[in-house]
Amino acid sequence: MEEKKSWHSNELWAEELETLKSIINKTELVETTKWGGIVYTINNKNVIGIGGFKNFFTIWFFNGVFLKDEQNLLVNANDGVTKGLRQWRFTSKNELNEKLILTYIKEAISNEKEGKSIKPTKKEIEISEFFQGHLDNDTSFAEAFFNFSPYKQKEFLEYIDTAKQEKTKITRLEKIKPMILNKIGLNDKYR
Repeated sequence: MEEKKSWHSNELWAEELETLKSIINKTELVETTKWGGIVYTINNKNVIGIGGFKNFFTIWFFNGVFLKDEQNLLVNANDGVTKGLRQWRFTSKNELNEKLILTYIKEAISNEKEGKSIKPTKKEIEISEFFQGHLDNDTSFAEAFFNFSPYKQKEFLEYIDTAKQEKTKITRLEKIKPMILNKIGLNDKYR
């Protein structure tokens, strides 16, 4: 039985993706499969990936924001959301310029070796007035709440804040208050 490639769901670009793979294989990158797609790594760090879509096939650079991109070939596929990822889109095999592709890939490899990457930014936890009022009125409740990790604090806050009605917020608070005081996370029973 023939090995099934991850892009077989889009036969349109199979030949083009094989050509890209042959170009990429001239570098030191290691091929792996992540999220159902082909990804190339160095020292177990994601550098590039390839894939086929309805209207184009692409190389995406995980930290493409650091590439010089003197040819203006890269796009941010999800502007405002994607911070580091950049795509180079192709619509035909004729657009594949091996020398230029290798130049971009080698720069991406060099950037990875230098440690250039987008560092995740930590968002401050926002506590609603409703919840803050209950923390202010009960020091043992506040102390227990702040002993949780920021992740678990955020789970509790979202649970309360997603309620649209005041009475639902109160009901939810009454449910989680004993959990917080007993050091039980909101979703601990599922972990």
